[in-house]
Amino acid sequence: MQSASYDAIVVGSGISGGWAAKELTEKGLRVLLLERGRNVEHIKDYVNATKAPWEYLHRGGATRAMEEAYQVLKRSFLNEKNLAFWVNEKESPYTEVKRFDWIRGYQVGGRSLMWGRQSYRWSDFDFDANARDGIAIDWPIRYNDLAPWYDHVERHAGISGSLDALPQLPDGQFQPAMPLNCGEELIAGRLKKAFGGKRQVIIGRTANATRPLEGRAPCQYRDACWLGCPYGAYFSTQSSTLPAAAKTGKLTLKPWSIVIEVLFDKDRKRATGVRVLDALTDQTSDYTAKVVFICASTLNSTWLLMRSATDVWPGGLGSSSGELGHNLMDHHFRCGAEGQLVGLDDKYYYGRRPNGIYIPRYRNLFGDKRHYLRGFGYQGSASREGWSRAVKELGIGAAFKDETASPGSWKFGATAFGEMLPNHSNSVGLDNNKKDKWGLPVLKIDCATGENERLMRRDMIADMAEMLEQTGAKMVKTFDAGYFPGMGIHEMGTARMGRDPKTSVLNAHNQVWDAPNVFVTDGACMTSSACQNPSLTYMAITARAAAFAVDELNRRNL
Repeated sequence: MQSASYDAIVVGSGISGGWAAKELTEKGLRVLLLERGRNVEHIKDYVNATKAPWEYLHRGGATRAMEEAYQVLKRSFLNEKNLAFWVNEKESPYTEVKRFDWIRGYQVGGRSLMWGRQSYRWSDFDFDANARDGIAIDWPIRYNDLAPWYDHVERHAGISGSLDALPQLPDGQFQPAMPLNCGEELIAGRLKKAFGGKRQVIIGRTANATRPLEGRAPCQYRDACWLGCPYGAYFSTQSSTLPAAAKTGKLTLKPWSIVIEVLFDKDRKRATGVRVLDALTDQTSDYTAKVVFICASTLNSTWLLMRSATDVWPGGLGSSSGELGHNLMDHHFRCGAEGQLVGLDDKYYYGRRPNGIYIPRYRNLFGDKRHYLRGFGYQGSASREGWSRAVKELGIGAAFKDETASPGSWKFGATAFGEMLPNHSNSVGLDNNKKDKWGLPVLKIDCATGENERLMRRDMIADMAEMLEQTGAKMVKTFDAGYFPGMGIHEMGTARMGRDPKTSVLNAHNQVWDAPNVFVTDGACMTSSACQNPSLTYMAITARAAAFAVDELNRRNL
């Protein structure tokens, strides 16, 4: 029989949960890792990772039956190839007060199996921003608090990138960078010259190892990461943190376990453990622990808090400030520009690099002042058009076939990722009138972008067009494909960190103010969103909080 008592319980096995399990077990704690979905075993369960396109019944596309079953996923990511990694929406619905594309993955590894892997440090331009602008509340930490933990997680995760000495985008402990292709090098050189170095093209900093790590081979340039990597080349729970935790002999992994409540002793003001609903049998079990790490992903972590200790706080554990469930953020994107490059028709590039370029933020920095707050960065690439360009053309005959069998024109394009300001009115709550497959209330999400984001998007589009024109691109076209919150899959906030229990849910070490042995270290803890991809920061915050938790346990403070 499995034990019902552990030193620590970790809820959720995605990027943050995997790191919590690794750090806590390596520090000697017996850890129970709970995942609401199925187990996915490394390599064995990546069933489509090496399939050829013609081996899919529908060539990888989506059928009408799939579109009917996945009403949210069809807005962006619905496909035949990795459908098993996404949530069954009929079993796990939610309520949209305003449109919010909640893209979820319920299995061991969570979305670490499908994430975009872009891994950027934040700087004090980001951690200072709320205090400087008088927006929301101040972060209780600064870059120096996280810098050694960024070092720690980068070395283990395997982040490849270049050293660029940019104050707004600190360098890290990188493996060798993936090279820019010749089209990107062309734009990079011309852009630096045109803007005096204030706008730069660098290679994306990505969690794709370019040198071997323990149990992991380097990237094979297949660009099939979202199917699961049998080489372990990209960072995921399965390839990296789970094997490390299992190696200690102190980990118990329990899939199909929906944590429905954090058990709370109101006299001691401590959590005593969690209540778990078995997703297969509908039976409930209680597990006890000295410390609980909630890493169920932003919105599910807040859902769990809202369902806990309601006999003490009607709004749930951590709700005493009135901020639990508020200040939901994402990154707004899907706009930018593209253009055609000339003079490179005799050149091509190697493999299918699973990474693009990055243009770090430059707006509202170094004396630049715009009519909105914060800024944005660009992600994109240069490439040559392939045979699919012929789909839109009318043609016939041998000459037409020969032309489409050859590489097409070079293009360079990028989309901007912009910061979304924290806003108290962007919120989530429990919808007790709507239930999921297990009879549990679902989340009700009420979130929208505001005037600041609207004004920023003008520059996000115009600036990219300007950069392409300044660097000699031809036939420059701008685009705005439209955006609704959630599309960025960078949901953050709803249980923010802060300096004052009256205005925040968590303290500087990610402890719930009202229950110091409960830690929340996923995206729920974020006080602002910056414009960089947030996952690397989740890793660093989680490792830092785990070290603090163990120290506090040893001091008998928890």
